[in-house]
Amino acid sequence: MRVLCTGGCGYKGSVLVPKLLNAGHIVSVLDAQWFGRHIEEKPGLIFLQEDLRALLAHVEPFCNYLRSHDAIIHLAGIANDPCGELDAKLTWEVNVLATMRLADAAARAGVKQFIFASSASVYGIKGEEEIREDMTLEPVSDYNKTKMVAERVLLSYADKMAVQIVRPATVCGWSPRMRVDTMVNMLTTQAIEKGVITAHCGEHGGGLMRPNITIDDVTDVYLHMLHNPKLTGVYNAGFENLSAMETAELIASKVPARIEITKVKDKRSYRVNSNKLLATGFKPRKTVADAIDDLVVAHGEGRYRDEDRCWNLRWMQQHGGAAGT
Repeated sequence: MRVLCTGGCGYKGSVLVPKLLNAGHIVSVLDAQWFGRHIEEKPGLIFLQEDLRALLAHVEPFCNYLRSHDAIIHLAGIANDPCGELDAKLTWEVNVLATMRLADAAARAGVKQFIFASSASVYGIKGEEEIREDMTLEPVSDYNKTKMVAERVLLSYADKMAVQIVRPATVCGWSPRMRVDTMVNMLTTQAIEKGVITAHCGEHGGGLMRPNITIDDVTDVYLHMLHNPKLTGVYNAGFENLSAMETAELIASKVPARIEITKVKDKRSYRVNSNKLLATGFKPRKTVADAIDDLVVAHGEGRYRDEDRCWNLRWMQQHGGAAGT
C-alpha cells in the first residue's frame, strides 16, 4: 500500500513512519520540517518538504500526485492549546482549511482511506466520569474547536472514502522528534534534570484526572486503522487515566525527585473510555510506566534534553510556522 503521511516528521510521525515501512508500505512524508528531520532515509520512503497549504493552492497538480496513493494519515497541524492561541488565524488555516482542502483533493483523486489524528480535547469540560465517543463535543479553545470542525468536515466525505478519526489522549514517551511539553514527558524530564516534579493540581489537590496513551500505542492505533479500513467513524484512544499526583508519584518511584504541588484553577477532570477501540481487537502494548522508563533511558543516552526545540510553543515563537503533531 502507498501511504501519504502528513506531519510525518513530527513527534508521532517520527515513530509511525518507520513502523509503516517495516509493515511493507511505501510512504510519502509531507512535512514542512520546522523541527527538522529525524527519520533515516530508507527504500520505500519519500520526503516532500513542503507546507501543505502551499501545495493545496495548486489543486490539479496535487490531485494528480494523490492518485498514486491508497491512504492518507493526516497528522499535520498546530498542536496543543498554547500554540493554537499564539496565532488563531494560522491555527484555523492549518487545522481546518488545509484539512478540508486535503480531504476534497483526496476524494477527487480516488484515495480510498483517510485517517485523521484528532484529539480527546474536543470533549471539553465534562461532568461525566467516563467520556465515550457518542457524547456531545464542547471544545473550550481554538485548538479544540479546530479539531472538532475538522472532524465534521471529514465525516462529510464518508460516502467517498473510508474516514477514520482517532481521538488520542495525551501522548507520552520518547520520539526522535522529542516533545517535552506533554505532561508525563515534562514531569519526567523535570525529575531527571532538576530533581523536582511540579504537579499542577486542582484547587483541592491532585485529584484531577487526565487520560494518557504511550507514543508506541498511539502509532500502533494508526497502523491498526490502516490495516482495517472497515473500522470507519470515531474512536477514542487512551488507556490510562491518572491524576496529576498519581503521575508525579509514579515518576518519583523511578527517578529520585521531590514533588511540589502547584494549585491551578483548572477544573477539567475526566476519564476517556476506549472500549470501542478495544472491541476491534486492538491491544495496547505499553504503559505510562514503560514510557517513563523509555524517557529515562533516552535521556541517559543523550538522545534528548530539555531544550527549546522540544517545546512546540517556544519553537513557533522563535521560528514561526506550524508545529507538527
